[in-house]
Parts: sequence; C-alpha cells; structure tokens
Amino acid sequence: MNILVVGSGGREHALCWGIAKSPLCRRLVCTPGNAGISRIAECAAIHADDINGIVGLARRERFDLVVVGPEAPLVAGLVDRLKAEGIKAFGPTARAAELEGSKGFMKDLCARYGIPTAAYGRFDEPDAAKEYIHRHGAPIVVKADGLAAGKGVMVCRNENEAFAAIDHIMIEGAFGAAGNQVIIEDLLLGEEASFFALVHGTQVLPLASAQDHKPAFDGDHGPNTGGMGAYSPAPIVTPEMTEGILSRIVQPTVAALVTEGRPYTGVLYAGVMITRDGPKVLEFNVRFGDPECQPLIMRLKSDLLTALLACVDGRLNELALEWYDDAALVVVMATQGYPGPYAKGSVIRGLDRAGAIDNVTLFHAGTKTANGQVVADGGRVLGVGARGKTIADAQRLAYRAVDLVDWPEGFCRRDIGWRALGR
Repeated sequence: MNILVVGSGGREHALCWGIAKSPLCRRLVCTPGNAGISRIAECAAIHADDINGIVGLARRERFDLVVVGPEAPLVAGLVDRLKAEGIKAFGPTARAAELEGSKGFMKDLCARYGIPTAAYGRFDEPDAAKEYIHRHGAPIVVKADGLAAGKGVMVCRNENEAFAAIDHIMIEGAFGAAGNQVIIEDLLLGEEASFFALVHGTQVLPLASAQDHKPAFDGDHGPNTGGMGAYSPAPIVTPEMTEGILSRIVQPTVAALVTEGRPYTGVLYAGVMITRDGPKVLEFNVRFGDPECQPLIMRLKSDLLTALLACVDGRLNELALEWYDDAALVVVMATQGYPGPYAKGSVIRGLDRAGAIDNVTLFHAGTKTANGQVVADGGRVLGVGARGKTIADAQRLAYRAVDLVDWPEGFCRRDIGWRALGR
C-alpha cells in the first residue's frame, strides 16, 4: 500500500516509524516531515495546513490511505476533502473535529448529554468573563475556545491572575481568533491521565493508557506547553478505571456525536482528571497526543497500519490489539525559551550516539537538515524514547540517551515519570 502521513512533529515521526514496520506498507510519504522522518519516509514539501496541496498530492500519487496527524487540518476539513475525492483517510470530519476545535462546543455537548466535566461559563466579552470570575472566585481555569497548540489553558491561582489571563487571550490576542471566546471552568483536583481509543461511529477500541507532563519545568512548574514528556502505561488507569472512563465518558461522547449527525472516525483522546468523584473529562483531542503517541506506539506489538485501516473501514469489532508488557517513556527536548519566544537554527550533535543505545528511539519534532547537520527548527525539537521492564527502567535509559545529545541551546525536564514512580 502507498501511505501518506500528514504532519511534521514527534507524533508524525512515531506514526511513520510504526507504519514503516508494517508488511502492508510499500511506499511511505510524509508531508512536510522533518529531519528524522526523512530517514524512514519520503518527505514532500507541503505544509500540513495546505489543504489544497495535500489533496492534490494524494490525488496525483494515488495514496491508498492518508493518516492526518495534527488537529489543525482535521478541523479545517482535510478528511472531508479527501473523502470527496474517493481517498481513504484516517481522522474525523470537520464537524466531528469541532470536539477539539471549539472547547465551548465540547463543554456544551457534555452538558447536553450528562458527560462528567467541570462546571463552566462561556464568554465572548472580557467584562462578562471577569464578572463571572469575580462571582466564582479562584483558583479557576481560563481557556481559549479554539486551537492554541496546547498553550491556551491557564490555571489561575487568584482573581488577578485570572483577569490577566482574560486580557492576554481576549484583549492582547495571544492566540488570535482562537481567543475570541473563552471558557472559564472550575479547577478539578486529582490526577490527570490521557485515554485513547480508536473509534468508528459507536465502535470503540481502547488503546493503552498514558500520562503527559504539560508544564515546562520540573515539579510541574512553569507555563503549560504542548507536552514535555509522557509514559505508558499510567498506573492510575486501572482496569476498573478504564471501564469507568469508557462507560461514563468515551462511549456516551461518541454516541452523542452520532445523535448530533457528527459521527466520529479516528483516534479519540480524552484528557481525564481522576477525581474523588470518579473520572471527569478535561478536554477532547481529535488526534493522537504528542508526546503520548510516542510511548504508545513503542509499546504496540500489533501492526499499526492494520489497526488504522480497521478503524477507517469500520472493522474495529474484529480487531484485538497486543501490547508489549514493557513500559515506555519519552523525554521532550525543547529549545531554550519555549513555550515563549525561541531561536531557530542551533546545531544538534550526538544523535547517533544517543540513538545507538538498545531500546532507545529518537523521535524528531522541530528539526531540519542544513549543510549536512541536524538543526533545531521549532520549540519542541526531540523526543527521546526508551522501553524498559518498568517505568523506572525506561526513565533511566531515556535520560542516559538525553545526556549523550550535545545541544547547549536545548533543555528538558528531568522528572518525567515522577507520578508513576511515586505510586
């Protein structure tokens, strides 16, 4: 089969890495790809948001399946355009992708169908948002309604911080049109986990559990990012908790989308807070998480491409996935300054030495090749992944590889996996 993967991050490198191992894959192309992906797939210089360019490429090259990695082209309707051309695509339509494209839509859907989530308000005027905050007090969470690359959620400890968040999003326009509306919700207390499932209509096949680390610095301090590391499995997601998340959150959500005329196909990612009252949904993403995708695919024993095809074709009920018993963990290395302003172009050395360690895999994200060298070309630049018998084993191996990467302009958290190790 001829396969096209859309995207350029660590998630897409992991998807290409998994698909390339499939005996079904004859040709693999990624658009636009990155320096690491170019070693295992052809790269086409078309941006992931260039819907016309991607559809034209898929039509010309007659791909058997297009796997859409990032959320922006999904929300923009790439899958709709591909399906209209008779091209098979993995991912939801634009109407189903609104589950991530608008946090307000997601919260309203949960309210209509009794899906457990935090109490909230939805505002398109700064003064009304501030009045709500003043009445409800803090701590409280302020979210940009639209897509903000994982940075549009602000946990505010007091009223002044919450007012500043409103100004940052709605008046200063930090996230552009994504911040024209804000969602303000109660702060849920507990432990967060990432829950993934392949979905086709009302067919649901859960994947392995994972846990992300959003804040930039050790100890969960600093601003939220797109994710600084992840591991799988997440010990807090027991078999009983899995059943609770499925029955209370995932299955009611996909059933609601069918009822609303927005049937879902693809991977559904529920960000869940495990509270004293059980699991409650924080957010839905309509694609694999990044970096959670990397440890998930490192642990997947079954053929990834077969699973993606079964999802698209509505054959999930026929599929049983196998997973390695090993744990997997990925440490994200980012450019100094991220998630704020950062410089591009710094040279990264030592990648071959780090990648030569047994059970270590380097996933590239914001990288490109210049003058024969790998250079940083983004905020999150590398994901150093490792598999081990336990999360502690995987952590030790990953940081051993991190320490072989020669990149003074980069940084990483040194505590990825701390929640699991503390249990």
